[in-house]
Amino acid sequence: RQATEGYGARVVAYDPATERREEVADRLSKDGDPVLIPPFDHPDVIAGQGTCVKELLEETGPLDLLLVPCGGGGLLSGSALSARRLSPGCRVIGVEPEAGDDATRSFKTGTLQTVHNPRTIADGARTPSLGKLTFPLVRANVDDMLTVSDADLVDTMRFLWERMKLVVEPTGVLGLAAAYRGKVEVGGRRVGAIVSGGNVDLRAALELFRALPPGS
Repeated sequence: RQATEGYGARVVAYDPATERREEVADRLSKDGDPVLIPPFDHPDVIAGQGTCVKELLEETGPLDLLLVPCGGGGLLSGSALSARRLSPGCRVIGVEPEAGDDATRSFKTGTLQTVHNPRTIADGARTPSLGKLTFPLVRANVDDMLTVSDADLVDTMRFLWERMKLVVEPTGVLGLAAAYRGKVEVGGRRVGAIVSGGNVDLRAALELFRALPPGS
């Protein structure tokens, strides 16, 4: 919050247990000053988020496998659409936290599932469900969904910190964690993973690293 306010923004807090952030944002936007930008369930947002895969494929060429974090499904939908167009043979897999597996359940059952207030450190993936737009896009364009544990996320964050000198938030490493922790076979394949977001407090991250079991 302090960093956001440091850039001149006004932060409005709300209680996720009693309020929906979409309703709070909609109420604020009706004042005429703020412009409401949906976090994931909007065609322009989905298209914009899909450009990360366009940029990736322009650098790498065709991929065999693409691993993408999933919260509300905007990034996953846009990424899958880009991959389908630019690398047709690429398998796209969405990855979400074990405790917030609403998208995985939705994908496998074919009906929209909801998980309210999931207990996971991946706060960007605490959305209760996929959106009205993202759900059908995920079903039509994603090949599979899988989950990783919070411990997997912390271990992957530490790997990026120690080996690559990158500070990445838990939600941002969802896709990479699936590969790093052996949730999906990557040997002999050209694999891409979307690493999204560095919104993590360094002191909190260090505490997470210290809590990892010895030898992990």
